Amino acid sequence: MNAAAERPDIAVLLGTYNGATYLRAQLRSIGSQQLAGGLTPRLTLYVSDDGSRDDTRAIIAEFGAEGTVRVVEGAGPCMGFAENFRHLVLTCGDAHDIYLFCDQDDLWHADKLQSAISRLAPFANAPAMVCGRTLNIDETGARVGLSPLFSRQPSFRNALVQSIAGANTMAFNRLAFALLRRSAGHGPFVSHDWWTYLIVTGAGGTVIYVPEPTISYRQHAGNVVGANTGLLSRLDRIRRGLRGQFRDWNQRNIGLLALNSDLLTQENRAVLADFRRARSRLFLAGLPWLLKSGVYRQTLWSNLHLYAACAFAKL
Repeated sequence: MNAAAERPDIAVLLGTYNGATYLRAQLRSIGSQQLAGGLTPRLTLYVSDDGSRDDTRAIIAEFGAEGTVRVVEGAGPCMGFAENFRHLVLTCGDAHDIYLFCDQDDLWHADKLQSAISRLAPFANAPAMVCGRTLNIDETGARVGLSPLFSRQPSFRNALVQSIAGANTMAFNRLAFALLRRSAGHGPFVSHDWWTYLIVTGAGGTVIYVPEPTISYRQHAGNVVGANTGLLSRLDRIRRGLRGQFRDWNQRNIGLLALNSDLLTQENRAVLADFRRARSRLFLAGLPWLLKSGVYRQTLWSNLHLYAACAFAKL
């Protein structure tokens, strides 16, 4: 591995909003990252703040003044977390080697950057992304548990109906970022993590799912999106599915994929067409098209939910 590959130019995309309570700890975990051989990473932290009314921006300025990490801070669109991160994707520098999403209240483990660099290294000439599990912690930093472990291969057929990892676990190379940036210019998405998974796999890129967590995901009352674990979470997903939220999300994703169809492989355009046919049929008539599309979720339970959603026109 040459020197540039050992110490790539890295961009971290951080969306903030009233995050002062936990932000300093997160910034410390970013600033203390080290690479193999004790090398200090070349980091640029892009911050988009959505109108914080606490000390968030002052904490960012304080961290930037330390000089450990280059900080580029700007005002967000104030239209929710997904639009804040889309704004970051559209406005950050486009010549970095590796990009990572970052939440304001997590903690990066010491090996997060090195793990991403090592896993992305074989894909210098193709779009690639790393994602994985999180170690869930509470407000005090005490361990709560791990996010679900998924074992089926990441793919576009999976991405159409499921986001398998939080954006805070994602790292992707410049070619994957180019796909994300180009596609994001066509309009808003449901969530930045789901869309990144969709467009990278849809374009034929590689997604590497890592079972060992490299971040601690803090669960607290102020989280916009909670941990996807437990019976209550499962019941809540069923409730939202019955109310049509899953169908609405799919419709929005499909609309944006249609605007970016030139980025999809021929095979994945065919998969998308079959999935759309499954959604347009009433009741059991959609199931043959769903099976033909080959789409799948990661667990037996969630696949049963998928088939039920199709049968009851909630897909």
